[in-house]
Amino acid sequence: MPSTSKHAIPFVYLVGNSLLGQTLAAASPKGICMLAFADSRGELIKDVVRRFPGAVPVPTRHPSMTWLRQAVRHVATPWEGPSFPLDMHGTDFQRKVWRALRRVPAGRKASYQDIAHAIGAPKATRAVAGACGANPVSIAVPCHRIVHRDGSISGYRWGVKRKQKLLALEATHTTKSARTARTTRMTR
Repeated sequence: MPSTSKHAIPFVYLVGNSLLGQTLAAASPKGICMLAFADSRGELIKDVVRRFPGAVPVPTRHPSMTWLRQAVRHVATPWEGPSFPLDMHGTDFQRKVWRALRRVPAGRKASYQDIAHAIGAPKATRAVAGACGANPVSIAVPCHRIVHRDGSISGYRWGVKRKQKLLALEATHTTKSARTARTTRMTR
C-alpha cells in the first residue's frame, strides 16, 4: 500500500455484503462517489482503483466511515433517498441525466426516452443510456428504474438479475406502503 498521510487520502472504500452480493462504497472528502456490486471482492477493488487511482481501504476511524456504512445499508432500502452526500464524477451531460434519474420515484419506471425529454434533449436517447451505464453510484442514482419504452427490462451495469431484484423490492415496498396508507385513511 502506498504511504500517505491520513489527510492526503482522496478516495477511500469499504467492501461488504448486501442482498445484491459483494458491495463496494467509495467516498471522497465530499461524499459517496461510488456504490457498486459484483460477484467478487476482487472485481470491485479493480473497478474502484481504475476509476479512482490511489483509492485505499478506509481506515477504521476515517471521517467517511459513517457515509460508507450508510451507503452499503442503503442497498436494502432503495426506496428511501440516500442519507449521505454524493460526489458525482462525470461529464455535464451525465450529471444532468443522473439528476433526472433521481427524480424517478421508487416503484415507478421511466424509459430512456422519458429521461431524454426530461433533460430537454429528446433525440439523445442513446446518450442517456450511455450515461445510465456510466452511473457510478447505483441505487442513490436509480438507473435500475430505467427500462425500454415498451417496459421491457434492459441491461444494467451490475447485471439484469440485480436490476430485477431492486425493482421487485421497490414494488413490494410501495405496494405495502399504499396498502398501509389506505388502511390508515379508512380507520380515521
